[in-house]
Order: sequence, then C-alpha cells, then structure tokens
Amino acid sequence: MNSFLELCRSRRSIRAYQAKDVEKDKLERILQCALMSPSGKRMNPWEFYVTSNREVIDRLVDCKQAGAVMLKTAPVVVAVAVDTTLIDTWQMDGAIAAHNLLLAAEDEGLGSCWCHIYKRDNAEQVVKQVMNIPEHLTVMCLITIGYKNEERKQYELDKLNYQKLHYIE
Repeated sequence: MNSFLELCRSRRSIRAYQAKDVEKDKLERILQCALMSPSGKRMNPWEFYVTSNREVIDRLVDCKQAGAVMLKTAPVVVAVAVDTTLIDTWQMDGAIAAHNLLLAAEDEGLGSCWCHIYKRDNAEQVVKQVMNIPEHLTVMCLITIGYKNEERKQYELDKLNYQKLHYIE
C-alpha cells in the first residue's frame, strides 16, 4: 500500500473468498498486528483463537440466524475474545484489535470481514463450544480472512459524509 489513506480506502468487507489457503507468513504478520493493538493500561484483555480447519469453520456457519454468510467460504477465521475482568475498556480494546486484523489483512492483499458475535442470538455459546474458548472470556466477533472472490469499489473521497466532521475552534 502507498499510504494509510489508501489502505483505508481499499479495505471493504469481503463476504466471498477463493478456495485458496492463506500463507502462514501472511497470517503470522496479520496476527502480530493484532498483538500490537493498543489497550487500556496495556492490559491486553484480548485473546485470538485462529482456525483454518474447514470442519471447524463449517460448524461456525450457523452460529447465528443471519450475518454469517462470509464463514461459508472463509479459509481462516479468527475469534476475538476478551477477558472482561481485566479492565473496563475491554470492548474498545477488543474492537481496536479486531480492526487491526481487518487492516492488516488488506495490507497483505487479502479480504476480511467482521462477523458480530457478542449478544447475537446464541452465537457466543456456539463459538465457544466449537472453538474451545474458555467460559471466562467473552467472544466479541469472528474475523474472516482469505483471498477475495469479489471486488468492491474503493471508498470515493468526494462521497464521504463530511457532515459527520465537526471542527471546534
């Protein structure tokens, strides 16, 4: 990528992936970016459960009634779980770590998508059971990662909602 602005323009939610494995070195760099995520008081309340096992991923597909279609073709799934007892900023810390995963995947030439799990149907219990995540952790989301099997347009800078910006003098 040429710049962080270009990286942000290019990163879009991808819900269809090629049947192609993600190289171990790319996945390792993506996960390193997650581990470098900022967190309140550097408590690092997040933990990442990673699988490329097709049988495991297939068991996650029906973890919630809607919004998990990206799991059907994803070659890699990362569960972002947090220990809510470590710090009161656990939701923000987990979201930042998940976002680092999304941006790092794009930077590696891969697609990604956030699949919301926290407080969605019985999704969290299903994910915990399938991925053997300890009960004391809260699963915020699943991040799918893989080679894109769909193309999405970059964000157009002139079409951004600049009305959401407020300058205080």
